[in-house]
Amino acid sequence: MAEPVNRVMYQAERIVLERRGKRVMAVVSLDDLKALEALEDAADLKPAKKAGKEPGAVPLETIKSKMSFTAGKPKASRRGKQK
Repeated sequence: MAEPVNRVMYQAERIVLERRGKRVMAVVSLDDLKALEALEDAADLKPAKKAGKEPGAVPLETIKSKMSFTAGKPKASRRGKQK
C-alpha cells in the first residue's frame, strides 16, 4: 500500500480501487478531499438557505435554544443516567 499512497501524496495521482471489476473506492490527496468536502458543504447550504426564507421557517438559533445547545455543543444532561 505504500507505493499507491506515495503516488497520491507526491505525484498528485488519484487511484481507483476495484473489486471484481467494479470501481469501489478511491485514494485521493487530502487537498482533493478538502475540495470535495467544500463542494458538498456548498451544495448542502443552498437548499438550507432557501428553506430558511420560506414562510413559517424557524431560525436556527431558536431551535438551538429550545434543544439546549450552546456554542454548537449540547449541554450536559443527567437524564437517562442509571444509579
